[in-house]
Amino acid sequence: MDQYEEQEHEVYGGEIPDEEGEMDAEFDMTAGAEDYQGNDQGLQQDPSSSKDLEDMKKRLREIEEEAGALREMQAKVEKEMGAVQDSSSASASQAEKEEVDSRSIYVGNVDYACTPEEVQQHFQSCGTVNRVTILTDKFGQPKGFAYVEFVEVDAVQNALLLNESELHGRQLKVYILIYV
Repeated sequence: MDQYEEQEHEVYGGEIPDEEGEMDAEFDMTAGAEDYQGNDQGLQQDPSSSKDLEDMKKRLREIEEEAGALREMQAKVEKEMGAVQDSSSASASQAEKEEVDSRSIYVGNVDYACTPEEVQQHFQSCGTVNRVTILTDKFGQPKGFAYVEFVEVDAVQNALLLNESELHGRQLKVYILIYV
């Protein structure tokens, strides 16, 4: 039994803690893994490795400073380019939106089972349909209305003639988009 306890003691590799949970042996925890030379006789300090380590730390600080300077320069350039693009694209995008809306209609009371293709076919006689958008809720269920964008502005007036026409047994409500 003493032999088993001694083997068990060797497995833990040190003093067994007393009842208070403290170790009687004192260990030097200041030596780091970078000081280990890979021999089985213990840890040894290599003077050249500490110089190499200092050189590496110095180079790392230089690289981090360069990276910080590059990030600042990139942010500055992006800010300047973004400011130039924002001012021109804001007016252009607003103008584009108004132009698209001038070629679009709102269609209300659309059956929930209706597909964009069916809406497109219904309004195809008015002019070339560019896009049909049926809005859905957060669960993907249709909300019961759609937007139809035509290629030509004249098609909008033709589409208004289909107000109260039936699709899937429901009377559609067709309106033009107006911004106030």
